[in-house]
Amino acid sequence: MARLGPAGAGGFLALLAAALFGLSTPLLQLLGKGLGPFSTACLLYAGAALVGATLRRSAQREAALTRSDAPRLLLVAFFGAVVGPVALAWGLQRASGAGASLMLTLEALFTAVLARLLYQETMDLRVWIAMLLLLGGGALLALDQAGAGSAQLAGLLAVLVATAAWGADNAASRALAERDPGQVVMAKSTFGASATLALAVAFGEPLPGGAAALGLLAIGATGYGLSLRFYLLAQRSFGAARTGSVFACAPFIGALGALALGDRSGGLLMAGAGLLMAAGVSLHLLERHGHEHEHDMLEHEHAHTHQDGHHGHRHDPMPQGLHSHEHVHEPARHAHPHAPDSHHQHRH
Repeated sequence: MARLGPAGAGGFLALLAAALFGLSTPLLQLLGKGLGPFSTACLLYAGAALVGATLRRSAQREAALTRSDAPRLLLVAFFGAVVGPVALAWGLQRASGAGASLMLTLEALFTAVLARLLYQETMDLRVWIAMLLLLGGGALLALDQAGAGSAQLAGLLAVLVATAAWGADNAASRALAERDPGQVVMAKSTFGASATLALAVAFGEPLPGGAAALGLLAIGATGYGLSLRFYLLAQRSFGAARTGSVFACAPFIGALGALALGDRSGGLLMAGAGLLMAAGVSLHLLERHGHEHEHDMLEHEHAHTHQDGHHGHRHDPMPQGLHSHEHVHEPARHAHPHAPDSHHQHRH
């Protein structure tokens, strides 16, 4: 993956995250019929928590979560593991799978705006064009669904709330991208599952059957657990705005999945939307941003190797492969392709 460069590697991971999450939406609508939104969200993040627990790595290989991460982690869990999935589950009970999937396109817009406001991430003309292409694809999909009537409006608005919540989750999780993704997934998902379980009991929601429960656990493990892990790894090398923009193809993947499962609410405009979204994603994957830049002294901890040109500190003996510890970057000036990761927050 190192041969792909920072943009290619980040884009590949973001695409994996998008595919897993996108396919989870029509499957969630199929298996969540008749279930309460809180119990549905609880099972989804219980599955994600199990995946997170199995993917944890030792402190020698990945930077562990610390107490100082707790406030941000609670914020991420509230928006991403409570508000987002509950709103989506409620909306899917009322909207078509394709309609709900297309509405999720707007998550990229919320993510990019917040990344720009909170982290001042650089967004050059190529990135803006990619965003507009993805947004245009979502608009075509929305036009395709416009003839469905107003009955789906409440469901689609609920999905819109979910996209805003996940946009806030994506932006807030940027500061956690250097931590062990397995630990982040486990902690976030455990909080989300616990909170939504308490709400399900408080509202007296019925318990799902065994088959539905196992299916939702599996969807949570892949579409939320593994997807979040890939998303965090993409943010690590690709930045929050670009990861969110590539992740915007998830709604189209979800719409295709809904069609495969028998949803016939889409029309010819969906093909045009797919072309626009594919063009937007391609712009990100082909991005080559490189120029001479300066690095100020930086001290932090994260997983790294000594073959990336940014970690020249010495060990005795030198470790092989990925490892994690607190280290210092001395001031430097050089030129190479890069993305707005934790080492490249300079202004343009």
